[in-house]
Amino acid sequence: MINKLIAGMLPHMPKSLVWMFSKEYIAGENLAQAIVNAKKLNDQGIMTTLDVLGEFITSLDEAEANKNEYLEVIETAERAGVVGNYSLKPTFFGLLLDKDVAYRHIREIVAKAAVYGNFVRIDMEDSPCTDMELELYRKIKAEFPANVGLVIQAYLKRTAKDLEDLRDINLPGSPVNLRLCKGIYVEPEAIAYKKYSEINENFLKDIEFMFQNKMYPAIATHDIPIIEGSYRLIEKYNVPRDAYEFQMLYGVTPALRKSIVDRGHRMRVYVPFGKQWFGYCTRRLKENPQMAGVILKALFKKG
Repeated sequence: MINKLIAGMLPHMPKSLVWMFSKEYIAGENLAQAIVNAKKLNDQGIMTTLDVLGEFITSLDEAEANKNEYLEVIETAERAGVVGNYSLKPTFFGLLLDKDVAYRHIREIVAKAAVYGNFVRIDMEDSPCTDMELELYRKIKAEFPANVGLVIQAYLKRTAKDLEDLRDINLPGSPVNLRLCKGIYVEPEAIAYKKYSEINENFLKDIEFMFQNKMYPAIATHDIPIIEGSYRLIEKYNVPRDAYEFQMLYGVTPALRKSIVDRGHRMRVYVPFGKQWFGYCTRRLKENPQMAGVILKALFKKG
C-alpha cells in the first residue's frame, strides 16, 4: 500500500526532482545525448539497442511523426558508427488505432535498418497486444528474415506454446531472434505466473527450448539465478558465443553486466531516451509499484 501511495504521488512531483533519479536509467532527453551514451557503452565492448520513449498514442498523425523520428534515429546512429540496433513499441505507431497503418510504419523502419544491414526489435506490450505483435513479427520477418526480432515474456503462460508455434519461421541463416524477459505489465493470474520461482523456472525452460531449436535468444535479465542457469545451458548445449546474447537495462547492475562481458559473453544494453521520459517512468511505476520504494531511497540518498 505504501509503495502504491508513493507511485501515485511521484507523477505529481516536479520533473526536476524525478529526473534526479531517472537520469541514471534514461540515456538522455534527445538523440544527441543518447548517441554519446551509446558510444560510451560501445567503448566498454557492449552493444546497444536504441529506443525512443513513447507508447499508446491517440492519433495517426502522431504515428507518422514517430515513424519519421525513428528514421532519423537510424540515419544519425549509423552515421555516428554506433554499434547497436533499434527497439520500438508497436503502440507508438498506432497498433491500437489501425494495425495496418502500424504495420506500414514499422515495415518502413525495418527496411531502413536493413539498408545498413541492421536490425529492429519489436517490443512486446501488454496481453491485449500479444497476438497482434506476433502477427506483425511474422509478416515483417517474411520479407526481412534477418532484420527483425521480437520480445517474449516468461511470465505469460502462453509463451511456451508461442515458442513452439514460431518454429515454422525459424530458418537456417535467419533464426527466430527473441528477447526473453520476465515481463513488467500487471496481468491476471489466469494468464500469467505470479510466483518468482515459477517465472524463473519457465524463463530457463524457454531459453533451453530456444537452444534446442537453434533459435537466437537475447537473455534479458538482471537476476543472478537466471544468469547462472543460462551459463549452465550454454555449456550443456555447447552454444557458440555468436548464437545468443545477454541484455540489460541502461544504468542497472553495471558490475553484474561487466562480469558477464568479462566472461566473454555478448552483451547489449537497452538505451531509452526522449522527451517522453517522465511519462515512461511514471507509467512503469504504476505497473510495478514495488519500484517506488527503491526510487524514494535513491532520491534521499542523493540529498
